[in-house]
Amino acid sequence: MLEVGTLTSHYGRIQALKGLDLTVREGELVALVGANGAGKTTLLRTLSGVQPASGGSIVFDGADITHERADRRVKRGIVQVPEGRQVFGPLSVEDNLRLGGYTRPRDEGDAELERVYSMFPALKERRRQAAGTLSGGQQQMLAMGRALMARPRLLLLDEPSMGLAPRLVEEIYAKVRALKQARTTIFLVDQNARAALSVADRGYVLETGRIVLAGAGRELLGNEQVKAAYLGL
Repeated sequence: MLEVGTLTSHYGRIQALKGLDLTVREGELVALVGANGAGKTTLLRTLSGVQPASGGSIVFDGADITHERADRRVKRGIVQVPEGRQVFGPLSVEDNLRLGGYTRPRDEGDAELERVYSMFPALKERRRQAAGTLSGGQQQMLAMGRALMARPRLLLLDEPSMGLAPRLVEEIYAKVRALKQARTTIFLVDQNARAALSVADRGYVLETGRIVLAGAGRELLGNEQVKAAYLGL
Protein backbone atom coordinates (compact mmCIF):
# COMPACT_ATOMS: atom_id res chain seq x y z
CA MET A 1 0.00 0.00 0.00
CA LEU A 2 2.82 2.41 0.92
CA GLU A 3 6.31 2.41 -0.60
CA VAL A 4 8.86 4.98 0.53
CA GLY A 5 12.11 5.15 -1.46
CA THR A 6 15.29 7.04 -0.46
CA LEU A 7 13.12 9.75 1.11
CA THR A 8 14.79 12.96 2.28
CA SER A 9 13.43 16.08 3.94
CA HIS A 10 15.05 19.26 5.17
CA TYR A 11 14.37 22.10 7.58
CA GLY A 12 16.38 24.80 5.84
CA ARG A 13 19.94 23.46 5.69
CA ILE A 14 19.29 20.76 8.27
CA GLN A 15 18.57 17.35 6.77
CA ALA A 16 16.04 15.57 8.98
CA LEU A 17 15.43 12.46 6.82
CA LYS A 18 18.44 10.89 5.14
CA GLY A 19 17.30 8.46 2.47
CA LEU A 20 14.61 6.33 4.11
CA ASP A 21 13.27 3.14 2.55
CA LEU A 22 10.23 1.41 4.02
CA THR A 23 7.00 -0.34 3.08
CA VAL A 24 3.59 -0.85 4.65
CA ARG A 25 1.39 -3.61 3.24
CA GLU A 26 -2.39 -3.55 3.32
CA GLY A 27 -3.75 -4.79 6.67
CA GLU A 28 -0.37 -4.54 8.43
CA LEU A 29 0.56 -2.70 11.58
CA VAL A 30 4.08 -1.37 11.10
CA ALA A 31 5.88 0.40 13.96
CA LEU A 32 8.68 2.94 13.78
CA VAL A 33 10.63 3.49 16.99
CA GLY A 34 13.50 5.79 17.84
CA ALA A 35 14.76 8.33 20.32
CA ASN A 36 13.44 11.86 20.62
CA GLY A 37 14.75 13.89 17.67
CA ALA A 38 15.40 10.88 15.45
CA GLY A 39 12.99 12.16 12.77
CA LYS A 40 9.89 10.09 13.52
CA THR A 41 7.38 12.94 13.48
CA THR A 42 9.11 14.52 10.47
CA LEU A 43 8.58 11.27 8.57
CA LEU A 44 4.86 11.18 9.39
CA ARG A 45 4.46 14.84 8.48
CA THR A 46 6.20 14.15 5.16
CA LEU A 47 3.95 11.15 4.48
CA SER A 48 0.83 13.22 5.18
CA GLY A 49 2.06 16.14 3.06
CA VAL A 50 2.48 18.72 5.82
CA GLN A 51 6.29 18.65 5.54
CA PRO A 52 7.72 18.72 1.98
CA ALA A 53 9.98 15.95 0.72
CA SER A 54 13.24 17.21 -0.73
CA GLY A 55 14.12 13.96 -2.48
CA GLY A 56 13.07 10.35 -2.98
CA SER A 57 9.54 9.09 -3.49
CA ILE A 58 6.29 8.25 -1.70
CA VAL A 59 4.02 5.84 -3.56
CA PHE A 60 0.56 5.10 -2.16
CA ASP A 61 -1.56 2.39 -3.73
CA GLY A 62 0.49 2.60 -6.92
CA ALA A 63 0.30 6.41 -7.28
CA ASP A 64 3.28 8.72 -6.78
CA ILE A 65 2.12 11.26 -4.17
CA THR A 66 5.56 12.68 -3.27
CA HIS A 67 4.54 16.26 -4.06
CA GLU A 68 0.77 15.98 -3.68
CA ARG A 69 -1.06 18.40 -1.37
CA ALA A 70 -2.00 17.23 2.11
CA ASP A 71 -5.77 17.55 1.55
CA ARG A 72 -5.59 15.33 -1.52
CA ARG A 73 -3.73 12.69 0.48
CA VAL A 74 -6.53 12.72 3.04
CA LYS A 75 -9.03 12.12 0.23
CA ARG A 76 -6.92 9.14 -0.87
CA GLY A 77 -7.27 7.75 2.66
CA ILE A 78 -4.04 8.78 4.42
CA VAL A 79 -5.11 10.17 7.79
CA GLN A 80 -2.84 11.23 10.65
CA VAL A 81 -3.41 11.29 14.39
CA PRO A 82 -0.95 14.05 15.33
CA GLU A 83 1.55 14.08 18.16
CA GLY A 84 0.10 15.81 21.22
CA ARG A 85 -3.53 15.09 20.19
CA GLN A 86 -4.19 18.66 18.90
CA VAL A 87 -7.93 18.54 19.48
CA PHE A 88 -10.02 21.69 18.98
CA GLY A 89 -10.35 22.60 22.67
CA PRO A 90 -13.31 25.02 22.65
CA LEU A 91 -15.42 22.75 20.41
CA SER A 92 -17.50 19.86 21.71
CA VAL A 93 -16.34 16.26 21.42
CA GLU A 94 -18.97 15.63 18.75
CA ASP A 95 -17.99 18.68 16.71
CA ASN A 96 -14.36 17.53 16.79
CA LEU A 97 -15.43 14.15 15.47
CA ARG A 98 -17.60 15.59 12.72
CA LEU A 99 -14.69 17.76 11.57
CA GLY A 100 -12.70 14.56 11.10
CA GLY A 101 -15.22 13.33 8.56
CA TYR A 102 -15.28 16.45 6.39
CA THR A 103 -14.05 14.55 3.31
CA ARG A 104 -16.81 11.94 3.55
CA PRO A 105 -20.32 12.28 2.06
CA ARG A 106 -22.59 14.13 4.49
CA ASP A 107 -25.10 11.28 4.70
CA GLU A 108 -22.40 8.92 6.06
CA GLY A 109 -21.62 11.15 9.05
CA ASP A 110 -24.14 9.76 11.54
CA ALA A 111 -23.21 6.14 10.82
CA GLU A 112 -19.51 6.90 11.20
CA LEU A 113 -20.18 8.76 14.43
CA GLU A 114 -21.97 5.76 15.92
CA ARG A 115 -19.12 3.50 14.84
CA VAL A 116 -16.62 5.72 16.66
CA TYR A 117 -18.85 5.95 19.74
CA SER A 118 -19.12 2.16 19.86
CA MET A 119 -15.33 1.93 19.94
CA PHE A 120 -14.89 4.80 22.42
CA PRO A 121 -17.96 4.78 24.73
CA ALA A 122 -16.38 7.44 26.98
CA LEU A 123 -16.60 9.91 24.09
CA LYS A 124 -20.32 9.33 23.68
CA GLU A 125 -20.86 10.06 27.37
CA ARG A 126 -19.00 13.36 26.91
CA ARG A 127 -20.16 14.25 23.42
CA ARG A 128 -21.45 17.70 24.47
CA GLN A 129 -18.37 18.47 26.58
CA ALA A 130 -15.65 20.86 25.37
CA ALA A 131 -12.74 18.79 24.09
CA GLY A 132 -10.22 20.89 26.00
CA THR A 133 -11.72 19.77 29.32
CA LEU A 134 -11.08 16.05 28.67
CA SER A 135 -8.25 14.14 30.32
CA GLY A 136 -5.11 13.35 28.30
CA GLY A 137 -6.25 9.80 27.66
CA GLN A 138 -9.70 10.92 26.56
CA GLN A 139 -8.18 13.51 24.23
CA GLN A 140 -6.03 10.77 22.66
CA MET A 141 -9.16 8.69 22.10
CA LEU A 142 -10.85 11.74 20.58
CA ALA A 143 -7.91 12.35 18.23
CA MET A 144 -8.06 8.69 17.13
CA GLY A 145 -11.84 8.83 16.73
CA ARG A 146 -11.58 12.04 14.71
CA ALA A 147 -9.17 10.30 12.31
CA LEU A 148 -11.43 7.23 12.03
CA MET A 149 -14.31 9.47 10.95
CA ALA A 150 -12.47 9.83 7.62
CA ARG A 151 -12.46 6.01 7.16
CA PRO A 152 -8.69 5.89 6.63
CA ARG A 153 -7.08 3.38 4.33
CA LEU A 154 -3.77 4.14 6.05
CA LEU A 155 -3.82 5.44 9.64
CA LEU A 156 -0.70 7.33 10.76
CA LEU A 157 -0.45 7.26 14.56
CA ASP A 158 2.09 9.67 16.07
CA GLU A 159 3.16 9.06 19.69
CA PRO A 160 -0.22 7.81 21.01
CA SER A 161 1.25 7.05 24.46
CA MET A 162 2.94 10.43 24.95
CA GLY A 163 2.38 11.91 28.41
CA LEU A 164 -0.05 9.19 29.53
CA ALA A 165 0.01 7.12 32.72
CA PRO A 166 0.79 3.38 32.24
CA ARG A 167 -2.87 2.39 32.73
CA LEU A 168 -3.97 4.79 30.01
CA VAL A 169 -1.21 3.59 27.69
CA GLU A 170 -2.60 0.06 28.07
CA GLU A 171 -6.09 1.36 27.28
CA ILE A 172 -4.94 3.21 24.16
CA TYR A 173 -2.97 0.20 22.93
CA ALA A 174 -6.00 -2.03 23.47
CA LYS A 175 -7.79 0.23 20.95
CA VAL A 176 -4.80 -0.02 18.58
CA ARG A 177 -4.97 -3.82 18.78
CA ALA A 178 -8.72 -3.69 18.07
CA LEU A 179 -8.08 -1.58 14.96
CA LYS A 180 -5.42 -4.07 13.85
CA GLN A 181 -7.85 -6.97 14.31
CA ALA A 182 -10.33 -5.05 12.14
CA ARG A 183 -7.62 -5.05 9.40
CA THR A 184 -7.00 -1.29 9.55
CA THR A 185 -3.62 -0.56 7.97
CA ILE A 186 -1.57 1.33 10.57
CA PHE A 187 1.83 3.02 10.59
CA LEU A 188 2.62 3.63 14.25
CA VAL A 189 5.36 5.90 15.61
CA ASP A 190 6.15 5.84 19.33
CA GLN A 191 9.04 6.39 21.72
CA ASN A 192 7.51 3.59 23.80
CA ALA A 193 9.32 0.87 21.88
CA ARG A 194 8.04 -1.98 24.03
CA ALA A 195 4.39 -1.06 23.51
CA ALA A 196 4.79 -0.31 19.80
CA LEU A 197 6.82 -3.38 18.83
CA SER A 198 4.67 -5.74 20.90
CA VAL A 199 1.64 -5.02 18.67
CA ALA A 200 3.52 -4.62 15.36
CA ASP A 201 3.70 -7.11 12.52
CA ARG A 202 6.95 -5.46 11.45
CA GLY A 203 9.09 -2.65 12.79
CA TYR A 204 11.81 -0.18 11.90
CA VAL A 205 14.34 1.56 14.14
CA LEU A 206 15.18 5.16 13.22
CA GLU A 207 18.34 6.96 14.36
CA THR A 208 19.19 10.53 13.31
CA GLY A 209 17.12 10.34 10.13
CA ARG A 210 18.27 6.88 9.03
CA ILE A 211 16.72 3.43 9.43
CA VAL A 212 19.28 1.25 11.17
CA LEU A 213 17.25 -1.91 11.87
CA ALA A 214 14.19 -3.61 10.40
CA GLY A 215 12.38 -6.85 11.12
CA ALA A 216 9.36 -8.52 12.69
CA GLY A 217 8.04 -6.71 15.76
CA ARG A 218 8.78 -9.58 18.16
CA GLU A 219 12.19 -10.08 16.58
CA LEU A 220 13.14 -6.45 17.22
CA LEU A 221 11.88 -6.72 20.82
CA GLY A 222 14.43 -9.48 21.35
CA ASN A 223 17.25 -7.65 19.56
CA GLU A 224 20.12 -6.83 21.96
CA GLN A 225 20.72 -3.42 20.35
CA VAL A 226 17.06 -2.47 20.75
CA LYS A 227 17.00 -3.78 24.31
CA ALA A 228 20.00 -1.68 25.29
CA ALA A 229 18.93 1.52 23.52
CA TYR A 230 15.15 1.56 23.99
CA LEU A 231 14.03 -0.97 26.59
CA GLY A 232 16.53 -0.23 29.37
CA LEU A 233 17.75 -3.83 29.46
